[in-house]
Amino acid sequence: MSRSRACLAGLAAVAAAVPLIAAPAEATGRSNPSAVTMTLSPPTGRQPIGTVSLHLVDRSRPDPWVTSQRYRELMVSLWYPAGRSANHLPAPQMTPLAAADFDRTLAPALFGLKPGTVDWAATKTHARAGAPANRAAGKLPVVLFSAGFGAPRTIGATVVEELASRGYVVVSVDHTYEAAQVEFPGGRVERGRVPLKPTQDDMRKAQDVRVADMTFVLDQLARLGRGRNPDAERGTLPAGLRDGLDLSRIGTLGHSMGGATAAQLVHEDRRVDAGVNLDGGFRGSVAQTGVAKPFLQVAAESHTRASDPAWKSFWEESSGWKRELRFTGAQHYTFTDAEVMVPQLKVPAAPLIGTIDPGRAVAAQRAYIDAFFDLHLKGRNTSLFDGPSRRFPEVRLIP
Repeated sequence: MSRSRACLAGLAAVAAAVPLIAAPAEATGRSNPSAVTMTLSPPTGRQPIGTVSLHLVDRSRPDPWVTSQRYRELMVSLWYPAGRSANHLPAPQMTPLAAADFDRTLAPALFGLKPGTVDWAATKTHARAGAPANRAAGKLPVVLFSAGFGAPRTIGATVVEELASRGYVVVSVDHTYEAAQVEFPGGRVERGRVPLKPTQDDMRKAQDVRVADMTFVLDQLARLGRGRNPDAERGTLPAGLRDGLDLSRIGTLGHSMGGATAAQLVHEDRRVDAGVNLDGGFRGSVAQTGVAKPFLQVAAESHTRASDPAWKSFWEESSGWKRELRFTGAQHYTFTDAEVMVPQLKVPAAPLIGTIDPGRAVAAQRAYIDAFFDLHLKGRNTSLFDGPSRRFPEVRLIP
């Protein structure tokens, strides 16, 4: 069983076991007045940020998971440096129905929590919903983000917000019917349809679907850059957003299967210039071919190419700029928002995020990811990858 499959198949099974219905209306409110309210780590960049969600419809292909659907639908969120936004409220991390479904499915599976323990809908991001883009920032590099197998796009806010605050347009993508829940406009929630016990073929299919999703998203960003509105509802786009994308500089990153997706996308799509894999296990052709473009491997303490044959072959065959980092004391979910959530939930940390200090872990992964994209998308030199860092002694550069 692959790393991402072993870690997340259980979550998919729990989610799939719940009836495929939208959460009841009463579940969208805060039913437990004593429920915990989560906070996210504030981004450290100088730019205030905005966000907007888009409903994208790919009419060129039927949905690969639900054969009765004649076309593929996705929800994505764009995060970007914002201009004046006093009249725009902070965006929630999760929309109400998605939060209610997360509470009933993934929260118990991931954190061992009873439904109602946390008011997931109350978690606020640091981005203003629909805020105008900062026109003074000019055209900015674009980075695509994909979460782990079965996970929603919202679980990567810690990394996504940081990049946006440092001058990137970040596009986080939900992979419908694989993600445990995706809320569409109008209160429609589509839940995961991945088999209860996914096979290797199911996992390979999921990655293939993800790569096709990301390719389609890039096509829609190109439309946006040409002045079109790709949103299916033709919702109002933030002022200045169309002019803020530099599609000649594109990166991609992801956690777990999202990281494997990033590698395959770098390999297959000539538009993508560089990628980051956050502790994901490879599958598909890229494990044997590697990539010829810049790529960063970020690993939990027990997961490197010494323990993973696919990582080893990927490394040996990759001919572009490459680095591999090991985070001492880290576990698989260190590279998700679980790193900031677990300490607030007071649940056992070791199985999920390990023994690494949460604040240090967040600061380190932000620093290395920022430095990687600054180097390869903005041409800014850094010494962070030259050897051991006094600033981050818990991060080892694997030769």
